[in-house]
Amino acid sequence: MAQIATIIGGGVIGGGWAARFLLAGWDVRVFDPDPEAQRKIGEVLDNARAALPGLYDMPMPAEGALSFHDRLEDAVQGASWIQESVPERLDLKHRVYRDIQAVCDPGAVIGSSTSGFKPSQLQEGATRAEQIVVCHPFNPVYLLPLIEVVGTPANAQMVDGVADTLRGIGMFPLLVRKEIDAHIADRFLEAVWREALWLVKDDIATTEEIDEAIRMGFGLRWAQMGLFETFRIAGGEAGMRHFIDQFGPCLSWPWTRLMDVPEMTDALAQKIADQSDAQSGQHSIRELERHRDANLVGMLRTLKTRDWGAGAVLKGHDKTLQAAGRIADTLSDIADPAQPVLTVDRAVPLDWTDYNGHMNEARYLQAFGDATDRLMQIVGCTPEYIASGGSYFTAETHIRHLDEVRAGARIRIETQVLSGAGKTMHLFHTMYEGDRALATSEHMLIHVSLETRRASVPAPQVAEPLARLARAHESLPRPEGAGAAIGKR
Repeated sequence: MAQIATIIGGGVIGGGWAARFLLAGWDVRVFDPDPEAQRKIGEVLDNARAALPGLYDMPMPAEGALSFHDRLEDAVQGASWIQESVPERLDLKHRVYRDIQAVCDPGAVIGSSTSGFKPSQLQEGATRAEQIVVCHPFNPVYLLPLIEVVGTPANAQMVDGVADTLRGIGMFPLLVRKEIDAHIADRFLEAVWREALWLVKDDIATTEEIDEAIRMGFGLRWAQMGLFETFRIAGGEAGMRHFIDQFGPCLSWPWTRLMDVPEMTDALAQKIADQSDAQSGQHSIRELERHRDANLVGMLRTLKTRDWGAGAVLKGHDKTLQAAGRIADTLSDIADPAQPVLTVDRAVPLDWTDYNGHMNEARYLQAFGDATDRLMQIVGCTPEYIASGGSYFTAETHIRHLDEVRAGARIRIETQVLSGAGKTMHLFHTMYEGDRALATSEHMLIHVSLETRRASVPAPQVAEPLARLARAHESLPRPEGAGAAIGKR
């Protein structure tokens, strides 16, 4: 039975929370008096469905059920997680908590998306203070993994469970040691924001020039190394201590105006708005979100290949999804070895598409290569076996493109072993979306000694499982297109 998450407030952040929980397999209930809430959340969900599954190389759980409720009681009863994302007014939040706690399960988590209030402030006057914990996300919630988790002594015992739940939906809970206004990350953002306001007010830079300074320079470094690791490298071989010795005196120089804030006059507000319109007004907000999501998916997937930063979180969650999915690791995991083997089950990432709006032909080879790698794993050609000196090299490949594949499509690849004796392994992969065949790929592989780089006979722990699977597949019909060459029909 699916777990239930209730979202209180369906704005940008609330909609992102709804998408994150829903695509992680939770049933989601939304309570928001805004008559446009269903449309707004629907648009956020469309973006999330196109982006989030493509971060992973494994299938995500079946999407949960989404419902909208006019009565708070109907929305929160039975929910184990209640996420509050109402406007940043403490009196409003207190009123919402009183209403929630009057009807919710006493054991439910009440997470607040607040970016500024401390949990002790939120808990003031609460019926059960221990239920309320800060869970501050970053937009878009469905892609960025960071969640700042801040508790108080009243709920110190539940914070670990909160963090486990967040990890279960692919997020990175950062447990804040002590409560403080604006937590951790927003204090950095506030510092940059204040300095940027002065630069605009004093006509030193426009909004576009400030954004270029960030996204063309230190923003890229921060995205994968953060602040201190970046500065450690700046210290050279002598490391952080040398950096501090060299640049520490700069802290006393009047470079910034962080302790002084420009008055947000109508003139300054209009100046910023006009510059922002000139910079980005040609795009709608939804267009900007789609560009943002595609860029984030590309960067996050790159970090994932390096097992670094936010990419390491994705890689770890991939393993969780694999353990809960249908992809086999060994021959004994396959329920019916006489049928084609499921070797890939995943969504097509946004960065796999080309100028025609469908999957780039190089990505077909990547997907089929992943299927070959999985089949090798299943018959015992594991990373450990390869480290011992044996592996398979691809000698020939033939791909047939049968139908279009678009971003976000849930594809699966089924693999048939045409032969598996001696030094060769002959595979035939078929890619599907539902029952629709999208492409096929035929591969001939040769087992090699990695020491001599020449063909060799595989060791028994690989040869025997491969031969068993090949014999099991002998009764299958020969797939259409097997052995075909390029030519006109």
